[in-house]
Amino acid sequence: MRRIALAASALCLALTACASRCPEPPARAESPPAASDAIVIGRSFLMDSAELREKRRITVYLPPGYAESRQVYPVVYLLDGGAEEDFHHITGIVQVSVMNGIMEPVIVIGIENTERRRDLTGPTENAEDKEIAPRVGGSAAFRAFLREELVPRVERDFRVDGRRAIMGESLAGLFVVEQFLEDPGLFGVHVAVSPSLWWNDGFLLKQAEGRLKTLPVQGKTLYLTVGGAEDNTKETAALAEVLQKHAPPGLTWHHVPLAGEAHATVYHVGAVQALRLLFAPQNDAGSGR
Repeated sequence: MRRIALAASALCLALTACASRCPEPPARAESPPAASDAIVIGRSFLMDSAELREKRRITVYLPPGYAESRQVYPVVYLLDGGAEEDFHHITGIVQVSVMNGIMEPVIVIGIENTERRRDLTGPTENAEDKEIAPRVGGSAAFRAFLREELVPRVERDFRVDGRRAIMGESLAGLFVVEQFLEDPGLFGVHVAVSPSLWWNDGFLLKQAEGRLKTLPVQGKTLYLTVGGAEDNTKETAALAEVLQKHAPPGLTWHHVPLAGEAHATVYHVGAVQALRLLFAPQNDAGSGR
């Protein structure tokens, strides 16, 4: 018994001495997360634009099950569509609306900005307009980029059904209205949230009546929504009045004022209503005028 006690005591002393002079074993590095653990919301790619003379990043949201199916989908082209811009909150609206069965699945193509105020504005003679950025008035080149480069690439690389929508807010909403009045054939649905129609002293408003008389808008949709009392409420209402009086047959249009919203809050609320109406399952939404 005494021998066992002495042996135990010696072992204890040896372990204590080792602890005082032996280095701690290195901490185990945590394993990086497996690919299956990643939360993938979209994918992005860079494309060279001859029209814009620069590279542009495009971010793509694909509906759940896209890779496993052969289904074709409508496409929403999202202005201000970078990962640090409006991509996440718009694709979030799409995801939850589709999941709840109140919107059909769509592909979202987010167009990230390089010079936002250059691309989304037309020419202006207003001195204050010209002060908002070093370069403005480049909307024609941006429109050519969409028509000649981006849309053809999307329709080459993804399974689309031919339906196209374009969507944007503020200056991007201004571009949507300009796109509708300049080249309505490229997109079937135009969603303009709080469009900055004051640009160039209201040039688009002044042109709208005359252009509506000649535009090929059969089967097209223009959706306007704006806060109740914000920067762009008056001009958006004025465009709705022009549409009320002069919209040609075959054009579906909507004017949806959101009384409780301001310019900073209208996009999220307006986008929910617009997307759920315009991409309702079974295409059973009414005209909504």
